Amino acid sequence: MNWKLICQDVSYDEPMSRHTSFGIGGPADVFLRPRGREELVKILDNAPDALIIGNGTNLLISDAGIRGAVVTTLGMRTLEKIDDARISCECGALLTQVSAFAWKLGLSGFEFAAGIPGTVGGALNMNASAFDSEIARVVASSECLSPLGASTITEHGFGYRDSIYMRNNKLVALSAIISLIPEDSGNIRSKMDDFTIRRKSNQPQEWPSAGSIFKRPPGMYAGAIIEGCGLKGYSVGGAQVSEKHAGFIINRGEATCDDVLRLIDYIQRTVHEITGISLEPEIITVGVN
Repeated sequence: MNWKLICQDVSYDEPMSRHTSFGIGGPADVFLRPRGREELVKILDNAPDALIIGNGTNLLISDAGIRGAVVTTLGMRTLEKIDDARISCECGALLTQVSAFAWKLGLSGFEFAAGIPGTVGGALNMNASAFDSEIARVVASSECLSPLGASTITEHGFGYRDSIYMRNNKLVALSAIISLIPEDSGNIRSKMDDFTIRRKSNQPQEWPSAGSIFKRPPGMYAGAIIEGCGLKGYSVGGAQVSEKHAGFIINRGEATCDDVLRLIDYIQRTVHEITGISLEPEIITVGVN
């Protein structure tokens, strides 16, 4: 396959550690960076099983890498004001970018995402949430690509870390329409600053990580459970339970995928032995044997 005929920005044997927030992952056979919808559609016509990623913030990729094609949507970031309350966002737009765009327009409802490092497409997949709000509350509709072509979705089946996109990997989010509420820009900025400060004080942003590793058990917080089991600071190889927030596993510099997987397994076994609680990983593992 001559990928240059389809996508102008192509690389081979691309280290996936460069494209994940964990800084972990072996090489992808082919790495494609489409600059718009037309290129993305052509790529998927030729590689329907390609792995599609955004900012790589919720991924753990095998040290052996990925056979086949990987596509990043980060070249698709267009934001447009539709009317006095709605914004159109391409799938590769960063949530921080959308939040800033909404603030400048005097539109409230997206402040919670100001410090989330993912993309709109990733947020749609996992129903990104923070500070008692979630993407489900503001998405009016999304446009998706399936084997049948492009279509509009208004019912996303959102749940906790769940959506129609998460349940059907043949659907690819192309864009979303966000419905917000007019508000004083100063008030919006204050909320964004408050959330940013709270994140910096509570989360280990100084180290590579994939955010929260485990889903919340009903009525509880995974980080508090892990801390209660005395696991703060516990490490396997270069992977460590954050001493700042036990719900995070950080890469201390040379962590491998295997280190992280062994640490996840140890946490799960220890927590279950002590509390009887079964922790379910939130991160998505790819190419792991």
